[in-house]
Amino acid sequence: MMNRHPLEIALAVLLGLAIATLLASWQLMAGPLATAVVLGLAALKGRRILLDFLGLRTAPSVWRGLVTAWVFAVVSFAWAASAARLFI
Repeated sequence: MMNRHPLEIALAVLLGLAIATLLASWQLMAGPLATAVVLGLAALKGRRILLDFLGLRTAPSVWRGLVTAWVFAVVSFAWAASAARLFI
């Protein structure tokens, strides 16, 4: 069995998440739940990029936690802005 480089695996996962995002955006009805699913997939992609391509997987856990919290804060703000738009 051939050993794969970790970045090749990360790229395959990112491609799968991108396809899942496209399918979710096409199949789900518009609304807060659909937005949450698409933004959740975007957060997973962002975290994967930060860990694998920016080398945070080997960084101290404090940095991984801070950067992951930042990604989820940005996604949460985007979801809140999208949900607030429904009430305006």
